[in-house]
Amino acid sequence: MFKKRSYQKELIDADVIPEQDLRRNLFELHRVNQLLGGYKISLQAIKKLQSKPKTIVDIGCGGGDLLAVFSKHLDSSIQLIGLDIKDVCISYSKERNDDSVKIIKGDYRQVFSEVPDLDVVHACLFMHHLKEDEIEAFVSDCLRNKVTLVVNDLERNPLAYWSIKIITSIFSKSRLVKNDAPLSVRRGFKKKEWHTMLQNAGATNYSVKNKWAFRHCVIVYG
Repeated sequence: MFKKRSYQKELIDADVIPEQDLRRNLFELHRVNQLLGGYKISLQAIKKLQSKPKTIVDIGCGGGDLLAVFSKHLDSSIQLIGLDIKDVCISYSKERNDDSVKIIKGDYRQVFSEVPDLDVVHACLFMHHLKEDEIEAFVSDCLRNKVTLVVNDLERNPLAYWSIKIITSIFSKSRLVKNDAPLSVRRGFKKKEWHTMLQNAGATNYSVKNKWAFRHCVIVYG
């Protein structure tokens, strides 16, 4: 079950989702990230980059909560931008952030045309929604555009799967979270799979590190 990743589509990836369901999902994901320290992984990674970023774009920004964390803890001179394809996520993110954070609608593959002068792309719990070849193509685009990529995502691990399945079955009120949280673990990657994808994309200056609560922090320097 865990030797190979699942390609089953998550409910959150459906074209049409009732607004109240999506908002409940975003709210609960925020609570999970708070409780398990998911935001800290991204924040520490950004702070440890080889050079201070000028513009950070959070692709698949969802509810915009991580942008709010960045806004609070990073230098105010850094331009923060959230990019998401769903209208509800755009409006939710704007509610969670002040006007200093720019929220725009678009596909992640459009990020280089939407924000031509960016230097860091960040993705939290987003990459596992993609196929391997899509990730490799995006990493190659980052390298070609000399953009650093910071990824915070899930490790495919049986303990992580059963833990989140039990926790969400007891505490979650979201049908999306109950279905997608354990499924997203099965869609996650092993560390060696990240190395393979990054090497296939042409990356040479990168790191893949294990983090608390079955996460990987991946940094690819552009």
